[in-house]
Amino acid sequence: MPDDAPPHRRRPRYPGTHPSRFQDKYKELDPLRFADEKLKVAARGQTPAGSHRSIMVDEILDRLLPKAGESALDATLGYGGHAREIMARLRPGGHLMGLDMDPIELPRTEARLRKEGFDSDIFSVRRINFAGLPALIPEVGAFDCILADLGPSSMQIDDPVRGFTYKADGPLDLRFNPRRGMPASALLAGLSELDLTELLKANADEPFAREIAHALCTAGEPVCSTLQLADLIRGALLAAGFDRTAPQTRTSLQRCFQALRIAVNDEGGVLDQFLAHLLGALKPGGRVAILSFHSGEDRRVKKAFLEGFREGIYADIAPSPERPSHEERRENPRCSSAKLRWAVRRN
Repeated sequence: MPDDAPPHRRRPRYPGTHPSRFQDKYKELDPLRFADEKLKVAARGQTPAGSHRSIMVDEILDRLLPKAGESALDATLGYGGHAREIMARLRPGGHLMGLDMDPIELPRTEARLRKEGFDSDIFSVRRINFAGLPALIPEVGAFDCILADLGPSSMQIDDPVRGFTYKADGPLDLRFNPRRGMPASALLAGLSELDLTELLKANADEPFAREIAHALCTAGEPVCSTLQLADLIRGALLAAGFDRTAPQTRTSLQRCFQALRIAVNDEGGVLDQFLAHLLGALKPGGRVAILSFHSGEDRRVKKAFLEGFREGIYADIAPSPERPSHEERRENPRCSSAKLRWAVRRN
């Protein structure tokens, strides 16, 4: 071989029909090679990996009624689907600020929306938790409409590295901001069996909380991965009479991951802070809409809106939560637990 010949480079190995890496598993993650794959996946009623299907968009727009020239806040920007539709109605002269605490997804969302033509005149972002409203309002002022979508994004759920899913192996993390706080594995290591039982009941209404907590706390080794946690939960349900494919097993898996996620991110405390400072962030006549995904969240939102209505601060509130349509639930099963509540501040 001549001295100036380029070094031999091994051809990338084909990962097979069942690749283990998330980056290799879904064709839609490689749009240069599979340009139409996202459309094909969406046509099957599924959410393309690495993307997110915004929930109850029409219902939210009907409640927020964004208008040209108004100011809006998307307190949980995520993939930016709701923000895109709101901004389309703020032109000309309006502005939307998007908040998100995820240092991985926020830059991607901002770049995507900038590419779609939403420049700094109409769109700005801040990487903060929405509980930080009191520090933000003196700088930017109050808003005509505010949206908060309390669920994790599909991008977070789908990527095993984030630790949100029991369907693939990854570190047991579950943090919205992996640069702050402790991962779920560290939280588990510091909980007693009684404390873990109460956590699973409080954050997920898990009927087999005691059995699952006992299995986790007597595992004999630290629980550090998502599949390790899932296997221990399945073992506890198997001892209770449910096999791996039983609906109760699947439901308990979802509930336990949810309960740990809520605890790791202090979602209840953060939501309480957001609701406490919400009135100061709304202009007179301002509208707010909040999407929740479990009973604990919905109870907090309902209580805050009802108290504001009784005190004469809100002129109108949702009499009951709105739910996704049957068609939307069929096309996007991840929205099935969503509840939308709204309120209008008195002029």
